[in-house]
Amino acid sequence: MSGQTVEKLAYMVNQIARNLALDATPVATIADHITAFWTPVMIDMLVAHGSDGLDPVAAEAMTVIAAARANAA
Repeated sequence: MSGQTVEKLAYMVNQIARNLALDATPVATIADHITAFWTPVMIDMLVAHGSDGLDPVAAEAMTVIAAARANAA
């Protein structure tokens, strides 16, 4: 996906969080979804951005993703 901005990515992850709010494990489900369907560049942009403007569940999912990526490196 070219032309993505951090603001657009934050909007997208917040939408995912809202859609999965009633999931049994929303943080894990969001992290799995992003890891499966987003490009590494998109993930890197949002991880670098931090949690500013993110839904708390989305922010937690991004923390999980960042930790997993750090452990994999």
